[in-house]
Amino acid sequence: MISADAIRGYVDLMLLSLLRQRPSYAYELAQQIHAVTGAEYSIKQTTLYSAVKRLEGASLVTSYAGASESGKPRTYYQITADGLAYLESKVAEWRDTRSVVDRFIEGVEA
Repeated sequence: MISADAIRGYVDLMLLSLLRQRPSYAYELAQQIHAVTGAEYSIKQTTLYSAVKRLEGASLVTSYAGASESGKPRTYYQITADGLAYLESKVAEWRDTRSVVDRFIEGVEA
């Protein structure tokens, strides 16, 4: 199980990556994270809602009212053009970070 501390800095990247595929609501996002990680990480609802509100405040996602198939009202989140650009930059940053850390883990000499 991955600790919340270890993944904290990557929650936005994970959410934006999911929203790049299609708009979604919070519970569905949590389920997708659980499924993609093979249950190695489960996001807490407070963490999820804080993240989508932060992303919305930064104009990286927008929200709109919708309804489930049963008619239950839901708030859907959708990535914006700024969100796509931000995601692209964060993915590049992640790749660079992973490359640097891997050098230490693998013991590759400079």
